[in-house]
Amino acid sequence: MLLIPPLSLYIHVPWCVRKCPYCDFNSHVADHVLPEREYVETLLVDLEQQASSVAGRRVETIFIGGGTPSLFSPAAIHLLLDGIRSRLDIAADTEITMEANPGTVEIGKFKGFREAGVNRLSIGIQSFHETHLKKLGRIHNDREARLVAELAREAGFDNFNLDLMFGLPDQTLDEALKDVQTAIGLNPTHISFYQLTLEPNTVFHKYPPRLPGDDRIWAIQQSCQALLADHGYYQYEVSAYAREDFRCRHNLNYWRFGDYLGIGAGAHGKITDTVGQTITRTWKIKHPQHYLEFAGQPDRQGGRAMVPRDDLPFEFLMNHLRLREGFAEPVFGERTGLPMDVLEPELSDCIDAELVERCDGVIRCTDTGWNFLDNVLQRFLR
Repeated sequence: MLLIPPLSLYIHVPWCVRKCPYCDFNSHVADHVLPEREYVETLLVDLEQQASSVAGRRVETIFIGGGTPSLFSPAAIHLLLDGIRSRLDIAADTEITMEANPGTVEIGKFKGFREAGVNRLSIGIQSFHETHLKKLGRIHNDREARLVAELAREAGFDNFNLDLMFGLPDQTLDEALKDVQTAIGLNPTHISFYQLTLEPNTVFHKYPPRLPGDDRIWAIQQSCQALLADHGYYQYEVSAYAREDFRCRHNLNYWRFGDYLGIGAGAHGKITDTVGQTITRTWKIKHPQHYLEFAGQPDRQGGRAMVPRDDLPFEFLMNHLRLREGFAEPVFGERTGLPMDVLEPELSDCIDAELVERCDGVIRCTDTGWNFLDNVLQRFLR
């Protein structure tokens, strides 16, 4: 039987200074003055149209992603968060994360975001190596990448994440280790460390750069993971490493198959209805101009669809098995409304192959299964 899961709110700000060649996110180059106030007002109208679907529920986390949300002024973010607080029940200890890129912020902006209520930053560094930054199309340099962490701390952020990528064009093991060591030296509470992939509809997919071979990528991954662990960064998710008590609560809710409202151009959401025993996914039109034009017209601004019962096991596992903790067996029924036996015989086959383990009612990947998670999940794709 479906039970009500925790609730989050995702807000998408779709503008960037430049479109990176590896990026497949819904982002658009800001080639003119941003319509900050109009966009914030549209976000709040969007939120009002969805508020009834979560009536009586409290928002536990908020994430402002993009794009580059730090292009917006602190005043716009203040207006946005005040509007959200007046429309939803926000927990006193709500984690409010905002993505930021070096080169788009200064101390005054960071202080303004903090005063608006943002209490966690996720900063897109990707690399501290000048050559790699240029190949990745980043607008910041090594010095700005180092400085941004200092600015964040000076502005009052004691909780921030640094994004790093590995498997970069022509990257060596020593370069990757130096990136991780530099990030550790800036003392973030959280590090996201993930492999560069060539996604469809990107410049890198059309014009592939020369990437390291599989053996070198594996060596980079193993060595950097060991370095992170040695400095107290626990790998709690495939690409996420955190100091104790600083795991990203918002992303944990995604991976635990929780609910979330999505507002903004291209934003997605997931809402559980315990009365109808259904799960519905929502999405918004991607282009920001069209999103603004259709404000107040939910049928034209996005869409919604019920998740088919047969898709729920894979969707649940695709998220939960990313976590080192796995999931307690009762949670599967609470989040999908399905009995555990719908996972058979694939689950037993994975256990026999030592890709997944069952211990005291908890299902999780083994180290081998975690390293080959895509292969594990393929077994449940029906």
